[in-house]
Amino acid sequence: MAPSAIETVTQPIDQLTGDERARQLRKTAGDRPLDRFTYGPHPISGNQTDAVKQVRIPTFSNLLDERAFRKLHAAACIRWLGINGYNNEGAGGHITVRDPIKPDHFWINPFCKSFKYMLPSDLCLVDEEGIVQPEGNMHAINPAGFAIHAAVHQARPDVIAAVHCHSLPTKAFSALGCKLEPINQDACRFYEDHAVYEDFGGIVLAHEEGRRIAKALGKNKAAILQNHGILTVGKSVDAATYLFGAMDRCIEAQLLADAAAGGRGTETIKIDHEEAMYTRRVYTDEMEYNMFQSCFEDIVRESRGELSMLSGGERNGYDQFPRAW
Repeated sequence: MAPSAIETVTQPIDQLTGDERARQLRKTAGDRPLDRFTYGPHPISGNQTDAVKQVRIPTFSNLLDERAFRKLHAAACIRWLGINGYNNEGAGGHITVRDPIKPDHFWINPFCKSFKYMLPSDLCLVDEEGIVQPEGNMHAINPAGFAIHAAVHQARPDVIAAVHCHSLPTKAFSALGCKLEPINQDACRFYEDHAVYEDFGGIVLAHEEGRRIAKALGKNKAAILQNHGILTVGKSVDAATYLFGAMDRCIEAQLLADAAAGGRGTETIKIDHEEAMYTRRVYTDEMEYNMFQSCFEDIVRESRGELSMLSGGERNGYDQFPRAW
């Protein structure tokens, strides 16, 4: 069973090998552009002449195909969250993915349905006013989820998907009012790319509270909601879900490291600024999509035919988008 989009390629002379790209990134003064999708999966290590397969984010010839793809991957992402215990406290937690046909609408999981059995047909389509639309499942949605995600999608046109759930590590860490520190390689992907929302206003049922969270998020990929949990965003639902799981585990690691350091009377060792920035820049939007594809395959296999690897109409887009960044 293959991932959702694969391109068989050699290493063109004008593209960089892994070592060459590393040298270039270390010299790059700027950062990833925020207003467009940044492409570029992990580069081939050497000057490859025999064809090898690479996973790429697909493109589509029509928007209905793209809608089906986003709904399939959203359902799989929600299942992954459920299997990993992020839907274990009642009906909390929500994933949204922007609709490609109606960009001011988004798809969201229905209220009170188990994450573990989510299907694309279960997802609800919601407009900016929170009105559930007949193109999707006519089911009630989580009002707090709508208030947060609607504000984020309105404030960030570049955001395709957003993820928010409650986990034990993030609830504990959010009470500290501090950011994640670059104490390991994985944490560097959030280095200077996440924020802290410091004003807990209770359960988010008001539009204004959602707008304050979106403002605190700014142009970052994640926000720690003080006394609450975390929110991650991405330019694919796969990326947003991957970032949520990655940040949750990085927070757990920092809690363990801080506790161990405190017990020894020492401090944790931080990665320096230059190395942390270089590591973060490696993670393009497409790379963040790619990092979730093994999880997507797991979910599809475990669905016993309820979900499929392909939604139909996927193209890999390798020849259409330059690996320019």
